[in-house]
Amino acid sequence: MVAEVQAQGTAQGISNLRQLLDANGPLATQVPGFAPRAEQQAMAEAVAAALEDRAILVVEAGTGTGKTFAYLVPALLSGRRVIISTGTRHLQDQLYHRDLPTVRDALGVSVQTALLKGRANYLCKHRLDLTLAEGRLRSRLQLAQLEDIHAWAARTRSGDIAELSGIPEDSPLWPRVTSTTDNCLGQECGEYQRCHVVNARRTAQEADLVVINHHLLLADMALKEEGFGDLLPGADAFIIDEAHQLPETAAQFFGIGLGSRQLEELGRDTLAEHLREAGDMQSLPDCAQLLDKQVKDLRLALGERERRAAWSEVRDDPQLRAHCEALRESLQALTAWLEIAAPRGKGLDACWRRAQLLLLRLVQTTTEPPEGHVHWFETHRHSFRLQLTPLEIATTFQQRMQELPSAWVFTSATLAVGDSFAHFAHRMGLEEPRTLRLDSPFDYARNALLYHPTGLPDPNDPAYTAAVIEAVRPVLAASRGRAFLLFTSHRALREAAGLLQGTLDYPLLQQGEAPRAELLERFRTLGNAVLLGTSSFWEGVDVRGEALSCVVIDKLPFASPGDPLLQARLDALRASGGNPFMEEQLPRAVITLKQGIGRLIRDVRDRGVLVLCDPRLTGKPYGKVFLKSFPPMRRSRELADVVEFFTAEADVGTHE
Repeated sequence: MVAEVQAQGTAQGISNLRQLLDANGPLATQVPGFAPRAEQQAMAEAVAAALEDRAILVVEAGTGTGKTFAYLVPALLSGRRVIISTGTRHLQDQLYHRDLPTVRDALGVSVQTALLKGRANYLCKHRLDLTLAEGRLRSRLQLAQLEDIHAWAARTRSGDIAELSGIPEDSPLWPRVTSTTDNCLGQECGEYQRCHVVNARRTAQEADLVVINHHLLLADMALKEEGFGDLLPGADAFIIDEAHQLPETAAQFFGIGLGSRQLEELGRDTLAEHLREAGDMQSLPDCAQLLDKQVKDLRLALGERERRAAWSEVRDDPQLRAHCEALRESLQALTAWLEIAAPRGKGLDACWRRAQLLLLRLVQTTTEPPEGHVHWFETHRHSFRLQLTPLEIATTFQQRMQELPSAWVFTSATLAVGDSFAHFAHRMGLEEPRTLRLDSPFDYARNALLYHPTGLPDPNDPAYTAAVIEAVRPVLAASRGRAFLLFTSHRALREAAGLLQGTLDYPLLQQGEAPRAELLERFRTLGNAVLLGTSSFWEGVDVRGEALSCVVIDKLPFASPGDPLLQARLDALRASGGNPFMEEQLPRAVITLKQGIGRLIRDVRDRGVLVLCDPRLTGKPYGKVFLKSFPPMRRSRELADVVEFFTAEADVGTHE
């Protein structure tokens, strides 16, 4: 059947897609647990038609549709060169190592595939040698990790750091043994012929289907040479999964930014290259150490607390301006000495070019921004970032798409507001795309209940979180734990944790106590835990089965009006005569809420209660917009219905 689909042309092929995905097709007979779904078949047909017509297609595929198989089948059968982009590296690995081989083997097609990540995901032999030679590490743990990396470097073929799972993703060692566009020596590097990044790009150039991620796609679209040369122009089709993340990610890549880590790494690399190539030039380490001090001083000048704010809030502070000037002068001095030292070695020459670029970015991000850009900064415990972000990316993204006249498929479980894709299409500059909205095939009407408690105060009331916890306690008793409590702020999460601590009959897990993956594993293993989380638990979290039977959401997830990017967009809409709330705030909140709701039912056998606490859901006219976007589940305001729901579940378990 597969050979027939490939041979008979697209029209016949599209009609046969349903057969490939039905109960008698190759996927059903060869993939354990595969179940035919009309929604999946409809999406596959729409994707195949878009690939054939080089059209733009936007698809919302509700949870359980099986959208990955729905686009992989037509992509593998199309005979075209396809690039698939995912939202995160984790999803990228899952797609390439699990889903893609499964579908390819079931179809029996011979398609050359490749996995390509950004350069920071690959071991850099040159930088590993530098770090080994420098030998300056902060702890025995880092020393042990470096030894593990060194041993792994001798046996890895891909150099993909995901292979070395024993070292955390956030280990400070990874930036020291991987490269960036700033510090890569390119063809001047002695390891160029054996470079893992170069080899990965070469493999991708020769492949028919390449799996990348949004960061890599947008870095190249923004012409920042993350760079696999002609790979993008050579593609016949782009399939963008988790497309709801694309607008914010694109804004980041189409802007200009400078982070304290980039400056610190320049200083550290200068010290290492100085030892290798210019040990007699004492001015180099002196300048590098002064730069490091000025970076730390500027971080302190931005305030002790972690925050994200408009640059206009701090730019007139005399102390901050003095620290910015001191940082600029120290970077200028280092740049001047690196220019003198550059002829002594390729590493020093690369540091000089980096210093010039970072000096330009420092000037750009500490002076008046160009028109149409938002000037903001972000501080973390030990770091900061200065950023210029375009107010809108629609025009830029549309231009990049026109430079790549290919088919474009954008898909996610959350792209529409009600039945409309206007918000997403407008933000991405998509003009009259084809659209398809597919509801989840899961039986929400039978297996889910939406409970909306009564009597809660206004969400702005200081007593609101305490009231939410009191309303939720009997629900947690009925569900016997097994719950996610999702909050729209860290403050509310901390308050809720304090109120629940020591008062539950079930294990309490809290975001921040451990890495997300570890918390989720503990949640699954315990089977009756209550997990408190904020934004990072609203999406990309998949807990199937009885361990997660209740999802509580404290508020409708309107973005903070204090966020500088959002505030600038709202001001621009207001100035142009638009309606900021209806055109920006409400659609974003609906899409975010749909992500949170999507945590509840992850499998055809899952059952659960969604608790939505915010009284605005029924007390404000715009609440209807949210309700219209929900899956078709039964709704109640009576706690007794929640108790009855879980009692019925327990009865089913007893009789099985």
